[in-house]
Amino acid sequence: MNRALTMLYLGCPQWSNTAWKGQLFAQHCQQSQMLARYSEIFNAVEGNTTFYADPSPDVVKRWLHSSDEHFRFTFKFPKRFSHDSALQAPHEELTHWLKLMAPLFSKVGSLMLQLPASFTPTHLPRLQHFIAQLPKDLHYSVEVRHRDFFTKGDSERALNRFLHQHNIDRVCMDTRALFAVSPYSDAIIDAQQKKPHLPVHAVALGERPVVRFVIAALSDEYQHYYQPWLAKIKQWLDEGKSPYVFLHTADNDGAPLLARQFAQDLQRFCGYYHRAVEPFPGEKHQQEQLF
Repeated sequence: MNRALTMLYLGCPQWSNTAWKGQLFAQHCQQSQMLARYSEIFNAVEGNTTFYADPSPDVVKRWLHSSDEHFRFTFKFPKRFSHDSALQAPHEELTHWLKLMAPLFSKVGSLMLQLPASFTPTHLPRLQHFIAQLPKDLHYSVEVRHRDFFTKGDSERALNRFLHQHNIDRVCMDTRALFAVSPYSDAIIDAQQKKPHLPVHAVALGERPVVRFVIAALSDEYQHYYQPWLAKIKQWLDEGKSPYVFLHTADNDGAPLLARQFAQDLQRFCGYYHRAVEPFPGEKHQQEQLF
């Protein structure tokens, strides 16, 4: 497989966070500039914003023109499709959302469908119907949270078989490091309440496997939890896949630093270079002010 055709896409759950000033961003960076500055360092973002609210057409265009040419979004389908209507929203609503987001499709790594724990194996026909309505020229990823999809039984095999047949990746959610600590802050309490605590199944059913790695805080022990991911990412790259890896902390204030640590460890492990291994602009600016 030609390694030149593969790419590691690395990033955070968001591109805008004022806590990143003096770290990822310079102190004077305005919120309207954060996507452009973020995309100079990371080449992907999880794009949670669309899960909660639709952007305006003007905002969609601004995102398109504010990001680097090779940058990739993995926007989530709105929760009104995945949660509120349990994948049974009128086709016209889905078509309207796809039309809204269409200007960005050239920069979409995959559209992520995050399903609630209430989505059980008996609902698999709903997923099949939902996927059948989607454009065939885009990439998709699906995250499930019901425990029956993690038992390696018939239910999990049926899900994986369907996703593989349609070149759809199953999101690998790894929250072991998050739940390894006792909740000692409001942010960790909130994250442990909202994030699933499920077995980790590292599978690549399509061409663009997605990993969401979540820790409590940078001050906790976490690196040994992602050591196996270094080997898995190398394996996927060697197989010609383009993995997407998103690094979370409970409050996401430290997400860029976690992503950089991952990039540095991956470089030491297999020599794969990513721009995130370099000092961030905010750190460089602070160093320059010392001299």
